[in-house]
Amino acid sequence: MSRGTPDLLQPPPPEGEELGDGCPDQNDKGRVASLAMLGDQVHLWPFSLASTSATSAKEAKLLSADEAKRAARFHFARDRRGFIAGRAALRRILAHYLETDPAALRFSYGPAGKPKLCGPQVGKELNFNLSHSVGWGLLAVTRGREIGVDLELIRADDDLAAVARRFFAPAETADLAGFAPPLHEQAFCACWTRKEALLKAFGAGLSLPLDGFCVSVDPREPARLISTEFRPAEARRWSLIDVDLGPPLKQDFRAALAIEGPPPECRYFRLGTLPASEASRRAKLPSTAR
Repeated sequence: MSRGTPDLLQPPPPEGEELGDGCPDQNDKGRVASLAMLGDQVHLWPFSLASTSATSAKEAKLLSADEAKRAARFHFARDRRGFIAGRAALRRILAHYLETDPAALRFSYGPAGKPKLCGPQVGKELNFNLSHSVGWGLLAVTRGREIGVDLELIRADDDLAAVARRFFAPAETADLAGFAPPLHEQAFCACWTRKEALLKAFGAGLSLPLDGFCVSVDPREPARLISTEFRPAEARRWSLIDVDLGPPLKQDFRAALAIEGPPPECRYFRLGTLPASEASRRAKLPSTAR
């Protein structure tokens, strides 16, 4: 883990450049993401939340009245622009799959705040989940399956053990204690992102206690949901996957994906530069599957 301060708000790579080498699938390079292409796949979209005032003003036109009110609640302009950038990216990407205007999308929210498409787009069975951390966003898109994703900055903190004792299951806390720095921070973040991704997939938020289920902790081993106290059969219902982030995220961040059913094929795409005011059917999204 990098203990320096990374350039977290750098802009995304220029048009035509790849995000990195985290995805082994080289055959998807140059293809454009589409609803038909999704099938049983998960498409992952990392993007920067960095935004200028001028860009933010254009992106804000895509937001609903409710989203605009939420944006206005942020005290700092940088945080407000980041929120607007994240919601605008979400709308532009989903609108591309649905071949509609980003501003026309409507969302409903579950008891824990998980968004879903509503209105005429419901029948398309497009499932998605968005996460953001310190200037970066990560959107996961699939069809017909509940999904959750979590992106977190890896933090070096003396209180990680205390946080683990408070929130993690006893078996996870015991496993975490076996790691020395810097692997200790990696293990903590691996456990945290895996658990958060599952909570988001469940749609339960923090109404379901983090210590009510147990995941694998070792960051060098595949992610697994080991057991659940609330419903034992749930452990067989979900797949848990570490997202293989490419640069500039890979050194300082971890991410995990939880999805209903068997493990999917994951492909990676870049948002690129889309005209915020045009319908996505007239825009081309170049892919950067690594």
